[in-house]
Amino acid sequence: MAERRRPMPPPLPTPKPGLWRRTPPAIFPPIMGLFGLGLAWREAAPAYGLPLAISDLILGAVALLFAFALVAWLAKPLRRPAVLLEELRVLPGRAGLAAASLSLMLLAAALVPFSPALARALGILAFVVQFGLVAAMIHVMRAGPPEGRAVTPVFHLSFVGFILGGLVANGLGAQDLARWILWAMLIPAAVTWGISARQLTQGLPPAPLRPLLAIHLAPACLFTIVAHGAGMSAAAHAFMALSVALAVALLASARWLVAGGFSALWGAFTFPLAAFSTALIVISQGVIGALGGAVLLAATVIIPVIAFRILKLWAGGVLAIKTNAAEA
Repeated sequence: MAERRRPMPPPLPTPKPGLWRRTPPAIFPPIMGLFGLGLAWREAAPAYGLPLAISDLILGAVALLFAFALVAWLAKPLRRPAVLLEELRVLPGRAGLAAASLSLMLLAAALVPFSPALARALGILAFVVQFGLVAAMIHVMRAGPPEGRAVTPVFHLSFVGFILGGLVANGLGAQDLARWILWAMLIPAAVTWGISARQLTQGLPPAPLRPLLAIHLAPACLFTIVAHGAGMSAAAHAFMALSVALAVALLASARWLVAGGFSALWGAFTFPLAAFSTALIVISQGVIGALGGAVLLAATVIIPVIAFRILKLWAGGVLAIKTNAAEA
């Protein structure tokens, strides 16, 4: 009796032809961190007597990188608009798209000394985009499974990220608007901090997700920077104390945070580190000022290294797979 032949396995799906069909949103958090680094060097120039050219060179290079990355990602929703909602179903996609929108706000802040009108226009556009992303994320969360609705540190990027508008407002001389944004953003920040703290008492996150905890530092630092620029000295010092407490806690847990090894989620370390150095620099009082310079030097080494490694994964074609990016 002849042996029955086993059926052949189905053919592997072949990638669809076309450029940038699976650009991962995970490329944007490190770019956001590089923007933060450039703005930190801008604050360091008058504080430490350094040339402004350093920050201008960094910000100019990052602006070009951001423009290229944005065009590469926009190729996906231009082919198939539904890809936007698919990106928001996974955590790296939510973090990445929020970072892309917030990078637009940081670009606006970078342009304030050169073109206030363009900076204002970009700031308004970034606010509109951020509102749209928040609405889309809420829709995806409501339609998805319950486990997809859990509060994560990424909520700071989505719901509290509007605080970056305060940087633009202060730069444009609209301190009243900056104060309004700051007090409005305190509510979602406090809620996210509170729920996240309760979650930590109930169970620790798995090793691959621990780098996201660094995002908790960013809002406190941004509140410090915006409050200082808006002339709210007492509030700025209070937020600075909170920033230092969070930074110390993260530093003490550093080995635990990176126990899962390098991944695209390490992009979550970049902007909080830059924001912390900026917050220390703008306060610039005694030991705090010296510490700000030291943190800035560390950030100047750490942030580009993390950004390079993540972007190298993108160039190698594996970042989209590792972060489960949607395909157009």
